[in-house]
Amino acid sequence: MNDTATAPVVVQGWRQRAARALALADASQLAAHWAAWPDAPEVEYLRGPEAGLVMVQGRIGGSGDRFNLGEATVTRATAVLRGGGLSAERVGTSYVLGSDPEHAGLAAIFDALLTDLATAPRVLSDVVEPLEREQDGDDARSRAEARATQVSFLTVARENSSDMEDDDE
Repeated sequence: MNDTATAPVVVQGWRQRAARALALADASQLAAHWAAWPDAPEVEYLRGPEAGLVMVQGRIGGSGDRFNLGEATVTRATAVLRGGGLSAERVGTSYVLGSDPEHAGLAAIFDALLTDLATAPRVLSDVVEPLEREQDGDDARSRAEARATQVSFLTVARENSSDMEDDDE
């Protein structure tokens, strides 16, 4: 189904970047990008969108032994796209935190579009990069708000002098 010989050659880590941006986006943002997509291909879901639970693990001290932290709801979807200017059938997969089937489905569609040379540059420039810019701005605002509430604690050392001890007697 996927023609790996025609997979886009973009900067290293582009698929992880795209998956992150698509997963962190709002479903309404993805729906707006999909509605504006010219010559939209036919979409068929091979799996889902369906919600389930995953076990979240943590590490002691960030690098120590693993432990089960708890469960999180995740929605996954796998979509196959046909037609719409694609060179062949394309398959895309997504996993998003939460239980939003529309979000997972749209993220899978854009993931599939990223696997075609004809559509990948447009998805990266028109969808992924604007989402990343907005998410970076949101992250910067959150960091600024956290810095604004930062409290500096001063430690005042108590001086011990022999004069003070004598006064107590």
